[in-house]
Amino acid sequence: MATPKEHIELIRKTKFSIGGEPNPLTEDLHQAVRNLSAELYTKDVHFLMELIQNAEDNEYSGGVDPSLEFVITSRDITATGAPATLLIVNNEKGFSSKNIDSICSVGRSTKKGNRRRGYIGEKGIGFKSVFLISSQPYIFSNGYQIRFNEAPCPHCGLGYIVPEWIDENPTLDEIRKVYGSNSVLPTTVIVLPLKPDKVKPVKQQLSSVEPEVLLFLSKIKRLSVREDNEDPRLNTVSGIAITSETNFVTRKNIDAESYTLFLSTEETADKFGKECSYHIWKQRFPVKLEHKVERRMDVEELVITLAFPNQERLKRGMKLPGVYAFLPTEMVTNFPFIIQADFVLSSSRETILLDNKWNQGILDCVPTAFVSAFISLVKMIDGAEVSCLCRMFNFLPVNSSVYQNFNAVREAIRLKLVNEDILPSDESSKGQKYFHKPSEIGRILPAFWDIVWKARKEGVALHNLSSHGTYVLHSSFDKIEYDNILKFLGVGSVDKGWYAKCIESSNLVLGVSEGVYLELLLFLAENWKNVFNGTTINNIPILKYVDLSGSVSLCSISERARSSQLTLCRSDQTVHVSWLIDWNREFCGAANRFFLPKSTQDAIFSCSKKDTILEWLQNQAQVVSLSVYNYATALIDQLGRKPKLAITYAHFVYHSSLKEFVTRSEVVSLCGIMPLVDNYGNVNANKSRKILVPANGSKWNSLVGSNPLKAEGYIELGEEYLHPSTFAGQFTPGAKLLKFLESHVAALDIPSLCPPNAAIPAVSSPLTKENTFLLLDWIREMRRRRTPMPEKFLTSIKCGSWLRVTINDSSAYKQPAESFFYSSSWGDILQNGSVFVDIPLIDKSFYGERISTYREELQTIGVMFEYDEACKFIGDHLMRLASSSTLSKDRVLSILGLIKYLRTKYLPPGEFICSIKEGRWLKTSRGYRSPVGAVLYDDEWKTAKQLSDLPFIDQAFYGDEILSFKAELGLLGVIVGFSRCYQLVVDNLKQSSQLMSWKADAFILSLECMRYAKSPDRLVSTLRGAKCLKTSLGFKPPSECFLLDQPWGCLLEVFSCFPIIEHSYYGINFSCYKNELKRLGALVDFEVAVKSFISIFRQRASLSSFTKDNVFSFLSCYRQLKGTDYKFPSELVNCMNEVKWLRTRLCDFRSPRECILFGPEWESIASISLLPFIDDNYYGKDIYKYSHELKRIGVVVEFENGVKFVPPCLCFPRRTDSITPGSVLSLLKCLMILSKNIPFSEEILRNVSKDWLKTYVGYASPGDCLLFDKKSELKPTDGPFIDEEFYGSEIRTYKEVLHSIGVTVDAKKQSTLLARHLGMHSDFATIIRIYNFLAKAEPLPDNVAKRLIWIPDGNQHGRWVEPDECVLHDKDGLFGLQFNVLEKHYKNKVPLHFFSGAFGVRSNPSLDDYCNLWKGWETSGHRLSHDECCAFWRFAMHHMSSKTVQMLSESLGKVPVDSGSDGIMLYDKSDVFIADDLRLRELFVQSSSRPLFVWYPQPSLPFLPQTRLFDLYMKIGVRVISSSVQKKELSMTNGMGLKQIKLGDAMIGKGLLRIILGFLACSSMKLEAEKRHQAVQSLLNLTVLETSEPVAVAYTLLLSSGETHEVRASRMVRWDRECSKFFIQKMDESAGQKDQLEYATYFSETVAEGLLWEKEDQISSLSELIKLAFLLKFNEDAVDFLMKSKNLEVYVEDEEFLSAAFPSEQV
Repeated sequence: MATPKEHIELIRKTKFSIGGEPNPLTEDLHQAVRNLSAELYTKDVHFLMELIQNAEDNEYSGGVDPSLEFVITSRDITATGAPATLLIVNNEKGFSSKNIDSICSVGRSTKKGNRRRGYIGEKGIGFKSVFLISSQPYIFSNGYQIRFNEAPCPHCGLGYIVPEWIDENPTLDEIRKVYGSNSVLPTTVIVLPLKPDKVKPVKQQLSSVEPEVLLFLSKIKRLSVREDNEDPRLNTVSGIAITSETNFVTRKNIDAESYTLFLSTEETADKFGKECSYHIWKQRFPVKLEHKVERRMDVEELVITLAFPNQERLKRGMKLPGVYAFLPTEMVTNFPFIIQADFVLSSSRETILLDNKWNQGILDCVPTAFVSAFISLVKMIDGAEVSCLCRMFNFLPVNSSVYQNFNAVREAIRLKLVNEDILPSDESSKGQKYFHKPSEIGRILPAFWDIVWKARKEGVALHNLSSHGTYVLHSSFDKIEYDNILKFLGVGSVDKGWYAKCIESSNLVLGVSEGVYLELLLFLAENWKNVFNGTTINNIPILKYVDLSGSVSLCSISERARSSQLTLCRSDQTVHVSWLIDWNREFCGAANRFFLPKSTQDAIFSCSKKDTILEWLQNQAQVVSLSVYNYATALIDQLGRKPKLAITYAHFVYHSSLKEFVTRSEVVSLCGIMPLVDNYGNVNANKSRKILVPANGSKWNSLVGSNPLKAEGYIELGEEYLHPSTFAGQFTPGAKLLKFLESHVAALDIPSLCPPNAAIPAVSSPLTKENTFLLLDWIREMRRRRTPMPEKFLTSIKCGSWLRVTINDSSAYKQPAESFFYSSSWGDILQNGSVFVDIPLIDKSFYGERISTYREELQTIGVMFEYDEACKFIGDHLMRLASSSTLSKDRVLSILGLIKYLRTKYLPPGEFICSIKEGRWLKTSRGYRSPVGAVLYDDEWKTAKQLSDLPFIDQAFYGDEILSFKAELGLLGVIVGFSRCYQLVVDNLKQSSQLMSWKADAFILSLECMRYAKSPDRLVSTLRGAKCLKTSLGFKPPSECFLLDQPWGCLLEVFSCFPIIEHSYYGINFSCYKNELKRLGALVDFEVAVKSFISIFRQRASLSSFTKDNVFSFLSCYRQLKGTDYKFPSELVNCMNEVKWLRTRLCDFRSPRECILFGPEWESIASISLLPFIDDNYYGKDIYKYSHELKRIGVVVEFENGVKFVPPCLCFPRRTDSITPGSVLSLLKCLMILSKNIPFSEEILRNVSKDWLKTYVGYASPGDCLLFDKKSELKPTDGPFIDEEFYGSEIRTYKEVLHSIGVTVDAKKQSTLLARHLGMHSDFATIIRIYNFLAKAEPLPDNVAKRLIWIPDGNQHGRWVEPDECVLHDKDGLFGLQFNVLEKHYKNKVPLHFFSGAFGVRSNPSLDDYCNLWKGWETSGHRLSHDECCAFWRFAMHHMSSKTVQMLSESLGKVPVDSGSDGIMLYDKSDVFIADDLRLRELFVQSSSRPLFVWYPQPSLPFLPQTRLFDLYMKIGVRVISSSVQKKELSMTNGMGLKQIKLGDAMIGKGLLRIILGFLACSSMKLEAEKRHQAVQSLLNLTVLETSEPVAVAYTLLLSSGETHEVRASRMVRWDRECSKFFIQKMDESAGQKDQLEYATYFSETVAEGLLWEKEDQISSLSELIKLAFLLKFNEDAVDFLMKSKNLEVYVEDEEFLSAAFPSEQV
């Protein structure tokens, strides 16, 4: 045997011709390597998974725990310059020579065809995937030391597969240093120097190795990843070591097994490590024919493995793969379990192929596997608590997946689970568990579970909740965390009436503590609206209350609603509960109100959800919430006219107030409606009543006598309120109650008593001192309470002469309103100084100093106190005199003298002055007036007199003496001196008719009045309408005048229509009144003047009356104001920019921005445009002197700024051939300048869209032109290219401009226009050239003009045809007459895909075309060849879909039949049949002269299998023979030798019935025991008749023409159900196996059909089962095994039936 090195040299020499003879297969190797490279680098392969997959497929020695290690290092042990090197270490057996031969080849894997032996690789890449990350992989194994190279070998030109022996770089010692010098180097080491760009991805993949990667690998038990660098700080890979360990097999049956697998991980970042155990369920399923694929053709059995994690899954990162194909994919199913199977994967290995039928076959089996595993987990754990089963339900796929296929799996799992007994009910325990279907079990609300648990702890019997008509879900499952799971299974709630039954049958109300009772109420409250409202819970006594005896009673909600004599109440405060219950008993339930027990109310108040309970009690149980106040209010109407209850009520309110159980306001309210007992013993409940304290000892009685307010409804309280009493355990002293009633029920006495609205007779005469002070105390109290005193009462006091006074030392009694209470400081002086009146003063010597404490009360009744009031008293007296007659000169002077006298005595005369200053007693120039506002004239009033009619004092009447009282007159309000009385001037302004002429000083005074007066509006309105201002155009109203200011005044001189105010007339200071003039409307500001200027400016412009002088004057002023502070406002700027005031050469006026100042650079464009140049013929050459100003106001002066005018002003001549090249180039120059600033607008593009560019096919618009690309394979004459011979080479300098205006300059985008002009050509070479150009260019848009395709006729001629008349291919040659096949004309000339993309030409004929072709064959009577028929149905099979089936069904009236060598004929599909029953086919073929059965290829073709073709035939309407024939059983006559035999002799015995009973009880049938027994009883009731003659049957076939075909056959067995007879043909005991099988077949079919005639879909299954048992002669052991293999079971009741039917046999 050759050494490893010799083996390598032999491969290099013989296979790759290195140093040897040339290998004739070298070219094939080159092609294979090229294919490998293409495949390798187009697939997104996860290299790490490929390497793990290879390791799993390797072979390992016995006693070795297979392991795989990845070690990455920065050491360059290969000396290739690699930045990092990856070592893959595997303890496999090692490479054999056969393995080496395979790895040096392409597509010669040693693992092919070994799928059933456990190999998991299949992608066709394997080891060569390492080339994705390394260009030079090394292999060290079993003495081999070789290297492969991605680059072609210099000796043979091949890469990838040429081995090269190496002796160093690296050596085994160097590898061992990296792996670990103290460790034994495993058999195989692969060394991969990494590509620089692959270092980071490799490290990322190594750091993200999933811990569950070993979960479904049968060989590898350990996998590790680590990084080894000389400096550990350089390590960046997150290392991990994963170990798997399988526990013993716990369960195993024929097709399934389960075990536990442990995974543990140790990561460099986690020193503690992690582990997780998984329950593994592995089940096998046969592969169905319809799911087979080429890759798995040799696999006969599916193995589906499900992994259920018992702890948190091991993971690195966020994703948890849910699908494994031995190794993890990237698919996250969102299921809580993992699915492993031999899936067909995508090339990247990240996902499975969801549209692959093999994978779909696997997914179809997953639900069955899951349900089996789940039932095993739930039911097979012996002795476990029910609560331990809960976690198993977390494995249910509750959440939907992002993949629709897995959602279908999820739904199938759900449908299977809902029919299984998997949920435990409440009666389950550790010893016995009761499971039920999800639909049979119900949930109770979580809150009720809490109540149940607590009630059970307190001794209430609630042990079997399922005894009320529904199985109740076990409490361990009935939790919120399982809501989604239970919803997934369709578990609902118990019905609403269940709760009422449960509560009623238990002692849940009185038998539990208040806390549990409260939880019950809370439960009802929170679920009332959605659950209990309107249910029988209303009739259950659940409400507790305290009756009149103090005991706790119960009532229901409905009882409470029906009874008006029972109102349940509660206290709104816990401290009031006992109080209200005790007083309610005191009142003997007068209000029919009964309170909840104190313990219940206390529990409610301490409950965190008391609001919910209270709301429910109020709204549903109608429990009234009462405060002490509410209760007291409710009692009012129930007290009636019972004095005793009324007295009790007063004590109740008193004590409730005393304990502060009611607020002050509530006490007031209750006392306002409290029924009271009067002195006659009557109960008064009138709310508007008025109450007096009892007369005994009252103040009102001692002062007034009898009841003073009886007429006003006042009642006197009875003596009972003075007596002490005890109620509800509370003692009340009598005096305390009366005091309470005085303060709260308004039991009144003086001074609290409100006086009557009537005069008091006592005040009509002098009062004693005591009565005086009693009266003043009464008044004081009313003032304190701010109670208004009745008018008659107050008037009688004010007007009664009962108050003692002194007048000039004499005593008298006066009315209070005529009396003074004085101080000695002013009384004597005032009497001595006044000669007008005497003053009455209160007698202090009589009343003493106490009278001084009633100052406010005396003031209330009219007594005067102050000096000012005395002065007013004197003044009022004088004014009364003045009102009756005018005051004389002397009297006026005396008044002024009195004022001067008081001032000299240092007494303020203010009140006296105030009393007389408003009187009209002072004579003025405008008659008698009050002093206020009158004027004492002097020279200061001279100018003002011109403007105003002022009330000057009549000095001629009073004389000069009046001038000596200036100070006194000033105090009275007379104006002395002008003293800036501008407002007075304004207020007395003369009528406008009296102000005819305005002197300068008078107008200036008016301006000062405007400035200083507080309200000059009247003056302003008068001046605004008067022509009071002198201007350059005469006197004008202010609003028309301008106040000239420099330097902006030149603006007003542009036009001669502005009235300017004359400064010389008004003086040099006139300008200081600028603000006042402005207020009058004068135009004084530059901004305002500008507005007027703008108005005139716009007016002149609108009339086109702007003269040349106006223009030059304005431009001159504009120049003058430049550099000053007077900037033109935006309105003026906008005006002069927008208004059309400049004349142009176009004989119109335009705004500056619309004008151009002509220059020589504009000459070139003038021939093709009409531009708005300023009319220099009108303005003259001087207009150019203002070019700077014109530019500033918007006129275009530079050429570059005016190009924007060119596009809208273009005016192309009608004759386009007159447009010179120079004009076009000039226009393009303008457009180029314009394009630098802004993109072209739609308007610009529209203006240049005329036909003005010359092309090789004529003049055209830019959008219809192309710029020729000299590198193009086209010719300029092939399309509308711009004529560069006409324009010269300069036209190409404007390439970008041409592109902007629509010219297509990019050769790649010229396809549209070329396609539009394609129809102008007829030269085939030109057309091909254009087609090839279009094929390389961008796709043609949909709006291209009518698209036609050139079909040459072979004679340099041809025709243009529609694309829908063409197809690219016709591989079967069926459509040569229907379509133009482009492949015939353009193959190898034009890429054919171009026609499909650009013209929409179909690649092949469509289904419609095939249907139309078939219709043609039907009508022509054409006999089809075998190839034609195969081609048609191959197409139909290849495009199979529901749409295809529908079209074929509607279009095809005939189908093919095999008519021999003359071809295939077409027959009406209603007269052709599918031979699904070979016995019937044989009968009809032998008896019929015409073909009856549909054609199919013989032998069967791979692309046209018979089963799929028959399936298609059926879908389009072809009937199967078995369902089309009419079966007729021929009569059995007595002459046939019928002989009755026993049932057992006909094989109808206990074994047969056992099989039938087991089958009828299976899950697919679901027959109840009674129906099963009825079915088999019909067999026991049979009369069996044996005959030696054949038991015949006739089959009739009816065709569409009415013709019938009948054949006869022997059935051997018949069951006549009507007469309960069973006919059998006597069988020869020496018959061969064929005859026995035939008899068994007919027997089983007859029995199955007779039993299951209503369930035809189950007949076949039962028939096969009976046939097998028949052949076994119904052997008991054989039958028992047969039933177990089919998972059939005979229940106890069935065994009892069999025992009764066969009593002589042992069961």
